[in-house]
Amino acid sequence: MTDVFQIVLAKRPVGDVTADCFRKETAKLPALNDGEILIASRFLSLDPYMRPRMSELRSYVPPFELDKPLTGGSVGEVVESRNPRYAKGDTVMGLLNWASHTVHDGKGLRKIDPAAAPLQANLGVLGMPSFTAWYGMKHICKPKAGETAFVSAATGAVGQVAGQLAKLAGATVVGCAGDEQKCQWAVREAGYDACFNHRTERDYGAVLDKLCPKGIDSDFENVGGKIFHEVFARLNNFGRVAFCGAISEYQDKDPIAGPPKMFTIVQRRLTIQGFIVSDHAAMLPEFVAEVGGLLKAGKLKSRETIVDGLAKAPQAFLGLLKGENFGKLIVKV
Repeated sequence: MTDVFQIVLAKRPVGDVTADCFRKETAKLPALNDGEILIASRFLSLDPYMRPRMSELRSYVPPFELDKPLTGGSVGEVVESRNPRYAKGDTVMGLLNWASHTVHDGKGLRKIDPAAAPLQANLGVLGMPSFTAWYGMKHICKPKAGETAFVSAATGAVGQVAGQLAKLAGATVVGCAGDEQKCQWAVREAGYDACFNHRTERDYGAVLDKLCPKGIDSDFENVGGKIFHEVFARLNNFGRVAFCGAISEYQDKDPIAGPPKMFTIVQRRLTIQGFIVSDHAAMLPEFVAEVGGLLKAGKLKSRETIVDGLAKAPQAFLGLLKGENFGKLIVKV
């Protein structure tokens, strides 16, 4: 039997997630059955969508189970196999436990070439967050020259790529982030035309009027709440919103009301589309080809925050919900 270090959901949060929602423990994994593989985790992705899964809310993915390991996008190495599709030494990615090792049936995993790119890139700029940015921008926001695109959480794992894709399409790109250093990186490195600090700005409407004088044609929405309300009020006719997330609302005990004057959707003929990128898995090869090409050509930049050690994952996740990470947040297991 293999000893495994793992982090389980100890209790469901009410409002803010706290450290006692997690429990660190050591367990023993049983011997493999036919068709199973044992994977040693190398990198774990921490993502905002994990917060709703900690509650018993109806969502597009089932909630985490109490007293069971949380799961997340991961890269790992097969260290033992009783599955003919996988050999010892294969590098794979997919949903694995917050654990040093995971027993898996192999379904839903994807083999990757460890020599093609740094392993953690498969969880960030070549992984789900970047795929999310690509799909939302290309197929919902559809920015073009002469338009203004807005991206909230402009330097997060998704936002940093979304903004650059809008800029490559010829749009004027404005974003917001949680501190001055992030805003400076967005403009100097990621090519944003402007970025404001949503923690220090007191009047979101006024700063949007200043930075987006022609209104907003497309919004890649990651934050929700008051920022989205002000963006919504400034959407132009035929504006498009790719609603990716609403991290500002994930820890609210009570739901907040939506934007006022919802008839604006009709008056301005708006498209507001929520989306889950897993629904579009068939487009993954197209994404890899396009974004991989941009990376090789030096036309796309990314930032990562890498936390060393699985034991630090709970604290890192608490920081993620407060916007403390810069770019993609990854745990080196």
